[in-house]
Amino acid sequence: MRTQLVSGLLMVLVVLHLGRLAGQVIQEFQIDPALSTVVVHVGRAGLFAFAGHDHEVAVPGVRGSIVLDPSDLALSRVTMQFEATSMRVTGRGEPQEDVPDVQRTMLSDRVLDVQRYATIAFRSDRISIQERSSDGFRLRVEGRVTLHGMSRPASIPVAVRLSGDRMTATGTATIRPKGSA
Repeated sequence: MRTQLVSGLLMVLVVLHLGRLAGQVIQEFQIDPALSTVVVHVGRAGLFAFAGHDHEVAVPGVRGSIVLDPSDLALSRVTMQFEATSMRVTGRGEPQEDVPDVQRTMLSDRVLDVQRYATIAFRSDRISIQERSSDGFRLRVEGRVTLHGMSRPASIPVAVRLSGDRMTATGTATIRPKGSA
């Protein structure tokens, strides 16, 4: 098993820099927190219902790993985690004067309660290939997101594109609050 660095965006957009995928050796890639960011688009429902409009939240410092089995992607796995306190409301699409209040409320015990639930995590349970092409594939990454002390299922369609020494993957996940339809 070879260890390398990875940069990535997860939840809404995943971009991984993996190094050359030479050979069919199982490889473990460490996500580089300095180059990784999670971008979360939050709707008006659920935890952010207090705000009355949509938000974009950026999260730097993503940690984790991707274990890649090029000969059988179903045996691959992804783990990612980040500190909830590092989440920052970008202000994109909302009045700038609202951002400090939205930020404060998001981190408070009314929403994320970062004093009690400091980490948000994702762990894949299953990865399946939906379609292959000459420069990549479409995957379904199924797993669990642990947020606010509760684990919720997540099924993420991911488009993967390989180009030289880069792998770029994009996907969108909808995480619904517990008890919602």
